[in-house]
Amino acid sequence: THVLNTGMGVPGAHMALSLHRMDPSTSLWNLLTTGTTNDDGRCPGLITRETFTPAVYKIRFETGQYWGSLGETSFYPYVEIVFTITDHSQKFHVPLLCSRFSY
Repeated sequence: THVLNTGMGVPGAHMALSLHRMDPSTSLWNLLTTGTTNDDGRCPGLITRETFTPAVYKIRFETGQYWGSLGETSFYPYVEIVFTITDHSQKFHVPLLCSRFSY
Protein backbone atom coordinates (compact mmCIF):
# COMPACT_ATOMS: atom_id res chain seq x y z
CA THR A 1 0.00 0.00 0.00
CA HIS A 2 1.01 3.60 -0.44
CA VAL A 3 -0.41 6.52 1.55
CA LEU A 4 -0.15 10.09 0.30
CA ASN A 5 -1.06 13.11 2.42
CA THR A 6 -2.56 15.22 -0.36
CA GLY A 7 -3.42 18.05 2.04
CA MET A 8 0.26 18.72 2.66
CA GLY A 9 1.71 17.19 -0.50
CA VAL A 10 3.86 14.64 1.32
CA PRO A 11 3.90 10.87 1.89
CA GLY A 12 1.62 9.61 4.68
CA ALA A 13 4.54 8.56 6.87
CA HIS A 14 4.16 6.67 10.15
CA MET A 15 0.46 5.82 9.74
CA ALA A 16 -0.69 2.70 11.59
CA LEU A 17 -2.69 0.19 9.56
CA SER A 18 -4.02 -3.34 9.77
CA LEU A 19 -4.80 -6.00 7.18
CA HIS A 20 -7.85 -8.26 7.57
CA ARG A 21 -9.30 -11.19 5.59
CA MET A 22 -13.02 -11.95 5.52
CA ASP A 23 -14.11 -15.42 6.64
CA PRO A 24 -16.50 -16.49 3.83
CA SER A 25 -18.53 -18.72 6.12
CA THR A 26 -19.30 -16.04 8.74
CA SER A 27 -18.58 -12.74 6.90
CA LEU A 28 -16.45 -11.73 9.90
CA TRP A 29 -13.08 -10.04 9.53
CA ASN A 30 -9.96 -11.83 10.77
CA LEU A 31 -6.92 -9.71 11.60
CA LEU A 32 -3.88 -10.94 9.65
CA THR A 33 -1.23 -8.38 10.50
CA THR A 34 -0.52 -4.80 11.49
CA GLY A 35 2.05 -2.33 10.30
CA THR A 36 3.11 1.29 10.02
CA THR A 37 3.96 3.18 6.86
CA ASN A 38 7.57 4.15 6.35
CA ASP A 39 8.94 7.61 5.51
CA ASP A 40 7.76 7.14 1.90
CA GLY A 41 4.18 6.28 3.02
CA ARG A 42 4.59 2.60 2.10
CA CYS A 43 4.34 -0.55 4.18
CA PRO A 44 6.61 -3.14 2.56
CA GLY A 45 6.45 -6.73 3.79
CA LEU A 46 2.94 -6.44 5.21
CA ILE A 47 2.01 -9.92 3.96
CA THR A 48 3.80 -12.74 2.18
CA ARG A 49 2.69 -14.00 -1.24
CA GLU A 50 1.95 -17.42 0.31
CA THR A 51 -0.41 -15.89 2.89
CA PHE A 52 -2.11 -13.66 0.31
CA THR A 53 -4.63 -16.25 -0.89
CA PRO A 54 -7.72 -15.49 -3.00
CA ALA A 55 -10.28 -13.85 -0.70
CA VAL A 56 -11.86 -10.54 0.31
CA TYR A 57 -9.51 -8.27 2.27
CA LYS A 58 -9.53 -4.86 3.87
CA ILE A 59 -6.85 -2.48 5.00
CA ARG A 60 -7.79 -0.23 7.89
CA PHE A 61 -5.80 3.00 8.02
CA GLU A 62 -5.72 4.83 11.37
CA THR A 63 -6.12 8.30 9.87
CA GLY A 64 -7.35 9.97 13.06
CA GLN A 65 -4.21 8.96 14.96
CA TYR A 66 -2.07 10.02 12.01
CA TRP A 67 -3.54 13.53 11.84
CA GLY A 68 -3.44 13.79 15.63
CA SER A 69 0.30 13.05 15.56
CA LEU A 70 0.66 16.06 13.25
CA GLY A 71 -1.29 18.28 15.67
CA GLU A 72 -4.36 18.29 13.43
CA THR A 73 -7.92 17.02 13.68
CA SER A 74 -9.58 14.85 11.06
CA PHE A 75 -13.16 14.21 10.05
CA TYR A 76 -12.45 10.50 9.54
CA PRO A 77 -11.11 8.54 12.55
CA TYR A 78 -10.11 5.71 10.19
CA VAL A 79 -10.44 4.67 6.55
CA GLU A 80 -11.10 1.13 5.37
CA ILE A 81 -10.46 -0.06 1.82
CA VAL A 82 -12.05 -3.39 0.90
CA PHE A 83 -10.81 -5.36 -2.11
CA THR A 84 -10.97 -8.84 -3.64
CA ILE A 85 -7.98 -10.96 -4.61
CA THR A 86 -8.65 -13.62 -7.23
CA ASP A 87 -5.09 -14.22 -8.47
CA HIS A 88 -2.50 -13.93 -5.72
CA SER A 89 0.38 -14.16 -8.21
CA GLN A 90 -0.37 -10.64 -9.47
CA LYS A 91 1.23 -7.53 -8.05
CA PHE A 92 -1.23 -5.24 -6.24
CA HIS A 93 -1.08 -1.56 -5.38
CA VAL A 94 -3.63 -0.24 -2.87
CA PRO A 95 -3.16 3.54 -2.64
CA LEU A 96 -4.77 5.90 -0.16
CA LEU A 97 -4.81 9.60 -0.97
CA CYS A 98 -6.03 11.56 2.03
CA SER A 99 -6.40 14.96 3.58
CA ARG A 100 -8.01 15.93 6.88
CA PHE A 101 -11.51 15.98 5.34
CA SER A 102 -11.33 13.65 2.35
CA TYR A 103 -9.94 10.38 1.03
